[in-house]
Formats: sequence, structure tokens, C-alpha cells
Amino acid sequence: MQILLSNDDGITAPGLAALRQELTSLGTVHVVAPDSPQSAAAHGITVNGPVAVRKVHVRDAFIGYSVEGRPADCVKLAVRELLPEPPDLVVSGINDGANVAINVLYSGTVAAAAEGALLGFPAIAVSLKQGDTRDFQRAARLVLPIIRRLLDLGLAPGELININVPDLTPGDPRGIRVVPMATRVMEDRFARHSAPDGRDYYWLLCEDFTGAKTNVQSDLDAIEERYISLTPLQFDMTQYARLEQLSKQL
Repeated sequence: MQILLSNDDGITAPGLAALRQELTSLGTVHVVAPDSPQSAAAHGITVNGPVAVRKVHVRDAFIGYSVEGRPADCVKLAVRELLPEPPDLVVSGINDGANVAINVLYSGTVAAAAEGALLGFPAIAVSLKQGDTRDFQRAARLVLPIIRRLLDLGLAPGELININVPDLTPGDPRGIRVVPMATRVMEDRFARHSAPDGRDYYWLLCEDFTGAKTNVQSDLDAIEERYISLTPLQFDMTQYARLEQLSKQL
């Protein structure tokens, strides 16, 4: 099996190294990742200039492609130019921080996997909720059997799965939950600073999710209750009920 591995924390991130180590038991792993952190880059791509690429030796463990671009750039270049053959699976992670609820829209980690799915490959995004410790190796060991099981069940071309591991500080997760993505909004808070040039500067301090309005279990609930969340995602954002309604009214 040919596996393309990327992320948004950068090619030297410990989460990527830990996941790569586990994925080698499934096949050949090709690493193509940003040269620097690209958190919250979402699905942006580079269109107004060149993207520099170089091979690097990382942590004395593997050689990968370092890309001066965004996560989606990495996957595009890997598939179209850098890999010797198309991948059988695209994996992104392990991200330092959960990617649940509407953070999925901001996430460069999910975007890398989503780009793989858009290009027609099965894809998986993996993230770990931040805690007092960041045990990426344990998270990778926990996720590997899930990836194996998904492959055994058969991931379709273009299918995208989002996996989030809870904070491992209290211990191992309580199990796995297959849940939808939460749609709660975040209550953003900013710190304002006035500069000598007369401009005000705002620094994002905190992103707390609002309380649940339904009893439906979501990815956010799952990791808060110390379960691994697994959510199948899709790109079609069409609101079909409204589509039909508007087509009759206009």
C-alpha cells in the first residue's frame, strides 16, 4: 500500500513522526508536509506565486518533502508531481489540537485530507486534543487499529474520515464513538492593544464553544467525554430542502 502523509503543524512536528512510524506497518509512507506550521490555514492554496519544495532528513528517521506552502498545496503537489505513483490512502496528522465542530472548516489538517479525497483517494484526518501532556506516540498506536479496521471495511475513493483522540492525560480513551460534527458556534474573545501608530491590534485569546442545544451526541461531546470520535465528512454543502424551495419560488 502506498500512503501519502501530510499535516498542518509542519514536517518536523512530533505528531507527524509518530503517525508515520505506525503507518509503516501498513505500507510505504511518503511524507509531504509544510515547512512551517500552517494551523487554521483551512483549504487555502497558493495561486499567486511559486511553491518551493526540497527534500529533508527529519529526526534522523525519514526523508520527506518540505513544502513552502499550505497543507492542500502539499497534497496537490504530492499527487501530481512528487510521488512515484498515486497513493492508495491519504492521511493527515496527528494534529496538535482537536479538530471538531466548526474547527473542521478552519483546519489545515482536515484540509490536507480533504484535498486527497477531492482528488479521488480515501483520506483520513487525525487530531489529538491538547492536554497537560502530548503523547503523540500513544495516540498513533490507538489510531492505527481504527485505520486498519476502516481499510478492512473498505474506504471508497473520495471518502473522508475525521478522527479525534481525546486528551490522554487522564488515561486511555473510554472507547470509540461514530458521531456527527457539532455545529455549535465559538464564543471568541480578543485582547485589544493600542499601538503608537494609532492603530488598534486584536489578539485572539480563547475559542469556547457554546452549550449544546440538542441531545444529539457529536464529535465535540465524544472527546469531552474521553472517547475517540470518528466522523465521516462530505464536501457537498448544498441545503437541498432550501434548494427545492427556492427553485419553485424564483
